[in-house]
Amino acid sequence: MTKNSQPPASSSGSTSATLKEVKAMQRERRLREKEQAKAQRRDKRATKGPGVISQLKQAYAMTKAHDPKVGLWMLLAFLGALVVGLVIGLLLDNWITWLLIAIPFGVLAAVVILNRKARRAGFAQLEGRPGAAGAALSTLGRGWIVSEQPAAVNPKTQDLVYRAVGRPGVVLVTEGPSPRVAALVVKEEKAMRRFLPGVPVTVVESGNGQGQVPLHELPGTLKGMKKALTAQEVQAVDKRLTALNTNRLPIPKGVDPNKVRPSRRAMRGR
Repeated sequence: MTKNSQPPASSSGSTSATLKEVKAMQRERRLREKEQAKAQRRDKRATKGPGVISQLKQAYAMTKAHDPKVGLWMLLAFLGALVVGLVIGLLLDNWITWLLIAIPFGVLAAVVILNRKARRAGFAQLEGRPGAAGAALSTLGRGWIVSEQPAAVNPKTQDLVYRAVGRPGVVLVTEGPSPRVAALVVKEEKAMRRFLPGVPVTVVESGNGQGQVPLHELPGTLKGMKKALTAQEVQAVDKRLTALNTNRLPIPKGVDPNKVRPSRRAMRGR
């Protein structure tokens, strides 16, 4: 007859200690994995940059410094959307549902107002600075080819002529008083008509004087011009201008379009 033998006490104690060590190692591994996951999330956020809320806060702060009433306009836009939703709801005898539907539209209306005000505030910061017209042209977006450097420069007066190529043709945008920049425009316009026969050449004067286009309206003015070229022709014109290798005067000291380029995120309000 066989008797059941009990394990030694020392063996049971060593097994318990081993289990504790294993559990401790597992806890440490989980903690390391959590720390690594947190570090990866931080790196991902740093790579992506500020979130939407942070961008809206930055845009609002910048805009409020230029237009203190921006908050009031945003509130009116939000309330206006709510009123419209409420009126529709009362007419359809379901005002609660339509009021809830109007809330996101009210938020959207407020963001649109902030976006427009932020764009104007961004352009206002560029007013009077050399290269402001070039910075405004840099916001044209797709369909336009804008050189970072001006096409013509007066080193003494720092008057500039920028060139933009798009579906409307070649657009020469001036920066400076009309009488003083006229000589630069005439010379550049003649060169364009000689090198690009048949391509429309338009002159737009930027500024706040009579007959000039304010800085914040400059991109919209160019986009609203009548189209005369196809997308392929725009590329061909740009290649033709690039191949000319015309001698250009160096940009005078203090005129650096890259340094006065506006913040696109802030101007978009997102």
